[in-house]
Amino acid sequence: MLSHLRIFTILAIGIITLAGDVLAENASQQRYPDVISAEVRATGDDSFNFDVTLSSPYDTPQRYADAFRVMGKDGTLYGERILLHDHAAEQPFTRSLHAVKVPKSVATVVIQGRDQRFGYGGKTVEVALPGR
Repeated sequence: MLSHLRIFTILAIGIITLAGDVLAENASQQRYPDVISAEVRATGDDSFNFDVTLSSPYDTPQRYADAFRVMGKDGTLYGERILLHDHAAEQPFTRSLHAVKVPKSVATVVIQGRDQRFGYGGKTVEVALPGR
């Protein structure tokens, strides 16, 4: 007869294995990278630098977050950073985009990530522009 501790251990291992399988399946089903956070600094008249942190659980040379963009709430594109390789060993990761010109009439921008396979989408972040 198995002891209670052995039964508990077997059940715990089964639950942990099942949870790992579910997490892996969810990661493979995610279509877009998520923008985790963004910091913005004014660098001159209507010009801003952005430090953007993205996360993509499927980050491999075959499929990875390959860009992010800064745009107005109306979809107007102000800047884009193309990423040339995966960041599998660096999750989440932060990259910068410099000298993005944004008209004085815009007080808030939206930052969105791009997937190499599915394009733009996923969790976005809205950032208020300093001084506006």
